[in-house]
Amino acid sequence: MVAAMDWATRFRIRQNLKGSLWFAPLLAVVGGAVLAAGDVALEQRITLPVYWQYSPSTASTVLTTIVGAMVALTGFVITVSVLVVQTATSTFSARYMRVWYRDRLFKALLAVLLGALSFSFALLRRVSTDFVPNLGVTTAGALVIAALLVFLFFFDRCLHRLRPVAVAAVVSDLARSAFRDGTSATPAPPVDASRIDAAPAFVVRARRAGAIQAVDEAGLVQWAKEHDCVLVFRRSVGDFVALGAPLIEVVGAVEESDGNTRALAGRVALGIERTIEQDVAFALRTLADIAEKALSAAINDPTTAVQVAGHLEELLRMIGTSDLTGHERLTDDEGKLRVVLSARRWEDYLALAVTEIREYGGGSIQVVRRLRALLEDLHDDVLPQHRPAVEDELRRLDATVAERFGDSIDLDRASIADRQGIGAPGTSSQPATSGERATPARVAGETRR
Repeated sequence: MVAAMDWATRFRIRQNLKGSLWFAPLLAVVGGAVLAAGDVALEQRITLPVYWQYSPSTASTVLTTIVGAMVALTGFVITVSVLVVQTATSTFSARYMRVWYRDRLFKALLAVLLGALSFSFALLRRVSTDFVPNLGVTTAGALVIAALLVFLFFFDRCLHRLRPVAVAAVVSDLARSAFRDGTSATPAPPVDASRIDAAPAFVVRARRAGAIQAVDEAGLVQWAKEHDCVLVFRRSVGDFVALGAPLIEVVGAVEESDGNTRALAGRVALGIERTIEQDVAFALRTLADIAEKALSAAINDPTTAVQVAGHLEELLRMIGTSDLTGHERLTDDEGKLRVVLSARRWEDYLALAVTEIREYGGGSIQVVRRLRALLEDLHDDVLPQHRPAVEDELRRLDATVAERFGDSIDLDRASIADRQGIGAPGTSSQPATSGERATPARVAGETRR
């Protein structure tokens, strides 16, 4: 049955297992029962030293106490997790929840707790006046100690993860990995536009509503090679598509059939929410959300937005120093164009990362100074073809500062770049003249030489 599953179904199953909080604990419960049965079988064949033996009453008391303690500790862990969820959604971003419930340490803690519970309960029913699972009682005690240690690590992580900058660091790490995986292919050479713009033989439409989570690029290239055609995507990863909306245009001499449409639709995974695996923009979206939430009137924490801007700058530098042209065109092993994806440009990433932060934080000196430092550093580091977009964002920042601080005594301070928002060395001096301070000519020219 597994062999009959299409790529999209397998992808969704993997995503569900990664995000499930029940799968690892379920395996631990089964494993605990199996381990208990193995322990009983082993102890019926061996004799332990006297100092490692327990009386039936002691063994029953210990195992009963462990069962109760594991139940209580499991309830406490779930309570702490619920509080973390509430804090994360109200303070950071609802998008961060997709990262939280995939935390391996959280799943490991639940697995150890329920595994120890299952193991102890299975042994408890075997204790009698004629048989005491001495080795099993000691093992159950060791599992309790292991559970407590894992709980301490989990509690420590929860406390540290309650800081927005720690959340931003986790999201940034995932985004870097996803971007490296997505740009490992060699860019395809330019192709004749007529092969892309030709009338399609047929259009593959979505068989369910949802966001495009991932695309089986290798499978699509292989299918297009076998049918000697070009597959053109009109939607990008991260887009939400309605039921029946067009997904893929098939350009070439290929007949439309239910088998062909099913095969192609099965290589595009749709889900209820976006993922970071093939969608670095979703990570930028999450980071921007954290910064915007900090800039809201209810929280009013521009320092958090400044800290998040550091992680945004790191991701933007990684993207801006990469050649994004051609990666949306996939070729087969013979160099022939087979798949054309709808890919984001550098301008799209940059606007996503800074536009809303500039809008919501335009009245904060910290934020506008940090954004200026971010953009000026990017201008020096990104590829030459990406610099005009950075210059445009600098001009927009100039206009925002002029609008928000035009009549303020702090106009001069709001027009200075500062990597710490306020307080970095050498940022307390005022610009020489107001005309030199923030003109597009200086932004785009003299200071870039």
